[in-house]
Amino acid sequence: MPTHILVPFDGSPQAESALTFAVDEWPDASFTLLYVVDPVTSGLGQRALPGSSENWYEHARETGRAQFDEARELVRHPVDTRIEVGKPARVVVDVAEAGPFDHVVVGSHGREGVTRILLGSVAEEVVRRSPVPVTVVR
Repeated sequence: MPTHILVPFDGSPQAESALTFAVDEWPDASFTLLYVVDPVTSGLGQRALPGSSENWYEHARETGRAQFDEARELVRHPVDTRIEVGKPARVVVDVAEAGPFDHVVVGSHGREGVTRILLGSVAEEVVRRSPVPVTVVR
């Protein structure tokens, strides 16, 4: 039975399902929500004005904090939170490896076929590389 669970959380319906499942399945566990700021898909590379990267990063952190507030309302269960920057799958695996976690619960976006091949799958990469067991929730 897991005692400290890492749940990547981006506010999507899939992330909400993963969090709800984890809290329902292991109500006595500790939970850490992880919001990953991906500079590649978040538009950081498009910002060229001096000082804009700091503004962008602070805005991304605010978005993460807002997602955490929504998550707390959703499950009404105490959770710890973390915000990290990088490629989502790599960050999830790195955090799982470095932290006190014994399980990861991640939502799946359910992509299939060519879309999954072209866009990749965060959940799939986490499953393949995670140092701890992973549950994927659809």
